[in-house]
Amino acid sequence: MKYKIFIFIFFIFSCSPHYTKLDNRKSYNASGFAYIFKTEDYELKKIKKRLNNQHLQISHKDLKVGTLIKLINPKNKESIVLKNLKRIDYPDFYKILITKPVADKLKIDKELPLIEILEIKKNKSFIAKKAKIFEEETKISSKAPVTTVQISDIAKKKNVDGKKNIQSIYILVASFYTSEAASILKKRIIKEIPNYDVKKLRINKRSNKEFEVISGPYKSINLLKNDYINIQNFGFEELDIFVNE
Repeated sequence: MKYKIFIFIFFIFSCSPHYTKLDNRKSYNASGFAYIFKTEDYELKKIKKRLNNQHLQISHKDLKVGTLIKLINPKNKESIVLKNLKRIDYPDFYKILITKPVADKLKIDKELPLIEILEIKKNKSFIAKKAKIFEEETKISSKAPVTTVQISDIAKKKNVDGKKNIQSIYILVASFYTSEAASILKKRIIKEIPNYDVKKLRINKRSNKEFEVISGPYKSINLLKNDYINIQNFGFEELDIFVNE
């Protein structure tokens, strides 16, 4: 018991603050996959409440209704700021629920809907000013034509055989100040999560004071999902996801 308490305290004081989500004084931020709302999901009771798929609408189940959230497509840096319309339960694997018009506006890849989320905390005058813009934006119909833009990155280029290059997806488990702390976590995951592929876990040194425990690479969401859920059940509520392009 004492050993477990020591390890827990060791993790708390060794984790880099950059990825700490427990400090309520800081704005919420995360990266991962967006759940793109479909009417049939509501009809099949996969989602208990519905969004209007004709408008720009979002739902984050943990943030307060009315919270301003900036959504960013990490691939093309397209962004939008919207209000959290309502709290709706969706699978924990996803970071946020969005409508199709939001996905279209950000030009999100439907097969790999990566997204970055940033809670915006501003004064009342800023909120009042933005609220007017949000009301106008949410009237945009999903039937409006969407222009396809070619994104110049490795994900869109083809190799000499004419086949599309596949991006490598990684789970960022945690970040520490020391390599020793990162090594302890890596060993615990391997030991305590049954059948975890040892080859997927590695320690990435970002600087002399930042060491990341990452898992991957994965070539699709389905391959990533099981490990994501296993690590989440291990005790990590917020896991970031990134793509190595």
